[in-house]
Amino acid sequence: MVEGGLILSCLIPAFHFADGTWPAITVSGLFTFNVGLFLTVSYHEARRITDKRMAYLLVVIMWVVTSLFGTLPYLATGVTTSFADALFESASGTTSTGATIFSAVEWLPASILLWRSMTQWFGGFGIVLLVLALVPSMGINKYSLYTAEASGADNTGKQTTSMGATVRHTLGIYIFLTLLFIFILWKTGLHIWDAVNITFTNISSGGFSIYNNSLGHLTHLQQYVIAAAMLLSGINFSMLYYFLTLQWDRLRNKFDQLASYLVTFLLGALFVILALAIKMDYALPDAIRCGVVQTISVLTTTGSLVADTSAWWVPITFLFVVLSLCGGMAGSTTGGLKAMRVLILIRNVRKILRDRLHPRSVNPVRLNKKPVSEEIITNVMVIFLVYAVVIFVGIMLLMLSGINATESIGATIACITGYGPGLGTSGGFGCYAAFTIAGKIICTFLMILGRLECLTLLILFVPKFWSRG
Repeated sequence: MVEGGLILSCLIPAFHFADGTWPAITVSGLFTFNVGLFLTVSYHEARRITDKRMAYLLVVIMWVVTSLFGTLPYLATGVTTSFADALFESASGTTSTGATIFSAVEWLPASILLWRSMTQWFGGFGIVLLVLALVPSMGINKYSLYTAEASGADNTGKQTTSMGATVRHTLGIYIFLTLLFIFILWKTGLHIWDAVNITFTNISSGGFSIYNNSLGHLTHLQQYVIAAAMLLSGINFSMLYYFLTLQWDRLRNKFDQLASYLVTFLLGALFVILALAIKMDYALPDAIRCGVVQTISVLTTTGSLVADTSAWWVPITFLFVVLSLCGGMAGSTTGGLKAMRVLILIRNVRKILRDRLHPRSVNPVRLNKKPVSEEIITNVMVIFLVYAVVIFVGIMLLMLSGINATESIGATIACITGYGPGLGTSGGFGCYAAFTIAGKIICTFLMILGRLECLTLLILFVPKFWSRG
């Protein structure tokens, strides 16, 4: 029902810009809304569900179903007649990936442009938290449902806040930042239409654009404003809430992650700035602007571009691949492994090296000055291994579908991390239109897999998941 309402809200630009899509948008929105209404009316009595497996199943179903219904505006308006293309674009939006099959977005109807932006804003942090906020009577353990979408969870610290409060805080900060940056961009001289769409896609770490050159048409000041929005979207939203409400004592258990996130950004930006200035003869102010904005975009897996990065020095491209795999903080809108896990991996390597030098010493892995349990370290190692295996399999499948090695590597990493732009024709200002149908379906699966951080979806393929008892 919510998704149907969002589709119907696209009637505003359809009528305002007279793009002729209002009949298709109306039918798509009403159909989606009425399916939800039918299911709601049919739900006669609440049944308490105690099986934790249902939490994992529901999260996967939510992402798949919203992606499927999200194809209706694309197909009904005729901007694409291919279901594979429509599903690719819809899944890219709801997973806030930002990969696109449209080579020139500026010719798209205004209603579709808003729908693309809205799917990213809704998918960035909204779907699971919305269900948690609106459907408390489902009877499922809310924390299980919350952590089943692992990008919204930070399991390294004790949960001292109720789930209802967590939902309110997170959604509150998300909406506050959205309205704040729409206002700031509008005050810098940007048209309100542009400000809304750009904020929706960047605060959600999505990266869709209403212009072919992404952020390239903005003024330098506006690009820095968007960089600030992307940087904040990569920080744990609960941490932002505690900061804004001056609850300093609650910030202590996330300082290490924040420091890791910011240091990674600063070191990456410094390398890119120097490379642009020295190797590519950029003027220093342009090198600083492009280096800062683009590094933030990559690290937060947003995918917005200030220049055609496919033409940049190859080591910069390699660095971008590594940064997109790292991602932002847990509990943010970003993709990737997350700063917390990368930090635990690095510190675990340091622990192993110290243990080899001093076998009798005790060198626990610490996070925020507290020892990290072996269970968490094992989980992090497993997630890292699963990511590596999924990337390898994804690359192989794309190559078998007829896509060359460079494109396959770039597309797999871009889709699994949620960054969006790949390598070759799918990199920079390019798109995925040239991919085979099989390749687009594989990429769609990778986007959903990456958004659910692999394990939530892969657990459904374990035979024991479906067994009784």
